[in-house]
This record gives sequence, structure tokens and C-alpha cells, in this order.
Amino acid sequence: MSEAVVRLHAWGGSAQVNSYLQWVAQQVESKYGIRLQHVKLADTSDAVSRVLAEKAAGNNTNGSVDLIWINGENFAAMKKHGLLVQNWVNDIDNFALTNPEDNPAMITDFGEPTEGMEAPWGKASMVFYYRKTHLEKLNLTVPKNIHELMQFAQQAPGRFTYPVPTDYLGISFVKYVAIALNQAQSELFYAPVTPSALSQITPALWQYLDQLHPNLWQKGEYFVRQASKLQRMVGSGELSLAFSFTAAEIPSAVERFDLPLDIRTYSMSDGSLANVHFIGLTFNSANKAEAKAVVNFLLSPEAQAKKQRVQVWGDDTVLAMSKLSQAEQALFSTTQSHPSALDKTQSTLLFAEPHTSWTDALRQAWEERYGARY
Repeated sequence: MSEAVVRLHAWGGSAQVNSYLQWVAQQVESKYGIRLQHVKLADTSDAVSRVLAEKAAGNNTNGSVDLIWINGENFAAMKKHGLLVQNWVNDIDNFALTNPEDNPAMITDFGEPTEGMEAPWGKASMVFYYRKTHLEKLNLTVPKNIHELMQFAQQAPGRFTYPVPTDYLGISFVKYVAIALNQAQSELFYAPVTPSALSQITPALWQYLDQLHPNLWQKGEYFVRQASKLQRMVGSGELSLAFSFTAAEIPSAVERFDLPLDIRTYSMSDGSLANVHFIGLTFNSANKAEAKAVVNFLLSPEAQAKKQRVQVWGDDTVLAMSKLSQAEQALFSTTQSHPSALDKTQSTLLFAEPHTSWTDALRQAWEERYGARY
């Protein structure tokens, strides 16, 4: 292959992710003669806007974005505006290793059929983490479900909070609360939102949040605006309990001394909000064949196993073990234990992400009820 440059636009806020993509770049250059450039983003929507602007300007063959790390709202926006190549994923040999025929999560993104526009890359779910010494001094047990979380906030006021729902982690918390409190009506979340469905879901949500907010950090009169602030506040001792959508970032932060040694990570027993994240191929990429080769490598057992190692990234693989040879399965068998890491030997009930339309609906409803003061 030619010395083409494939530009992967991806969030650049994680040292683990950035380091892993540097390794990927080395591999695809040595294996295929492809130069992979990681274009670091603060917000994925910036790359979506760039591709949309190029389409509006008539740039249909020489786009500045080849591959993009997306899911959820950003995928729905790109799909709506025709910004991604359709049905390219089946051209990727290693896509079959995800067992898409029997695993709908590989072909559905926040309730939206992917239609071959993006390849699954990894899996993530919401985890909580806490200061063990804080809870011991407060004589409190770890809250394992939505109702125990309320009790914890009441017994330890100011020791927990969540970001505003304009932040990805903030709206994820609101979705978790909404689903956990409305499990008898869970089917409503997996179809496009309607005013009727929203009116059925929000009473329990508002009752819970109305009671929770006065017991949050700053008595709920102020919310942090970015998820990264939560980790810093736990590290400084302001908070005793927080949450993340990346389990592996917790022990990594402990190793970097950004979090103290007494941090412990766990999943809620009533369910963890979970999703698959994907790689999309833009409609106007000038390097489609090379971009597909990069994605095929990202889905290789070699690359997926390395990415899953806790000390590398800890991102769960999308490959189905039943589709791998014994030698390939063995790549995933190395166990890396860390006192602050999530115990993956414990089974976790997962809540699939609601249909993408629920994100804006819940965010807007939250802002109408609580957001005037922020």
C-alpha cells in the first residue's frame, strides 16, 4: 500500500487512549505502510461539524477527517446528514469476529441501526468509585443501588455530586437514575422519545432528584460542568464517592498519584448504564481503502487484547470469544489485578443506552426544571 495518511479524529483527553493509539500507529505503519495520525479532540462534535461544513462546501472527495471515534448523538447526527460511508463494515474481515448476527449491540448505536456505517471498537459501562478510608470513618457502607445512593447522600451530605447534563457523564447519570427508577416501563427508553413517554418517566426521576440535590456537594446549588472535575475532587478529598464511564481510568489515576491508594471501584447491583463505541468512515475520505485496513487492525485479536489490558487502557473487547481460536483467546487470558480496579469476575447487570432521542429530551427537561440557576 502507498504511504497514505489516515487521520483518526478521536477524543484526546486520556493519556491511556493517546498512548494506545501511538502503538496502533506504529503497528499499521510497519505492517501496511500506512501513517495513522491521531487528531486529538476536546469534543467529538467538532469533527462532526467539520465534515458537515465540508459537505456543504461541496468537498466530497478530499475530506480532512478519514475515521472518527463516535457513538450516540454524534453518530445519529452524521447518519442524518449522510456524512458516513454506508455498508463498509462488512468489507472488514475481522468484523465477523464480533458475531454481529447474534449480538445486536454490534450493529445498534443508542437505539439507531448502524447500517454498516461504523465498526464497533470497544465497550464501556458506568462504574462508581469511593474513598475507602472516608467511608470507614463515616461508618457507611458502599451504596449498591439507586435507593442506597440516596441514603448515602443523606448520611454524608456534600460527599457526592454529578456534573450538569450538558456534560456526557452528567447526562449519563440522569439516564441511569431514570432507567433504574422506571424498570417496569423500560421498553419506553428503547424507542424514539415521545411527549407521552417522557411524561411517564419523569415523575419518578424528579421526585428522586428533588430529594437528592439538597444533599449533594454545595447543597446542589452548584454543579460541576466537566466530568474531569469529579476525579480531582475525589483526589483532593472534597468528595468521597464519584463515578466514571471508564473503569480502567481509576486504577490508572491511582498509579499516577492523581487518586489516593484507598480508592475502590465497583458496579451498581441494580444495573450499569453501558454502551458500545464505534469507528466511523467519512463519506469524503480520500483514503477509504487504507482507513478500512486500519479499522481491520483495530478489530484484530492482537489489538483488542492489548487494548483490554488494564495497564494499557482497560477497554473491554467487542470480539466474541467463540469466534476466536484457542491461541487468540489466550491473548485475553492475562489477568491484571489492582486494588483499585473493578473486579471483572463479578457479573454486572447492564442497562443498554436509551434511544439517542432520549438524551436531548432528558437534558432539556432537566434544564427546564433545575438549570435556570446554572
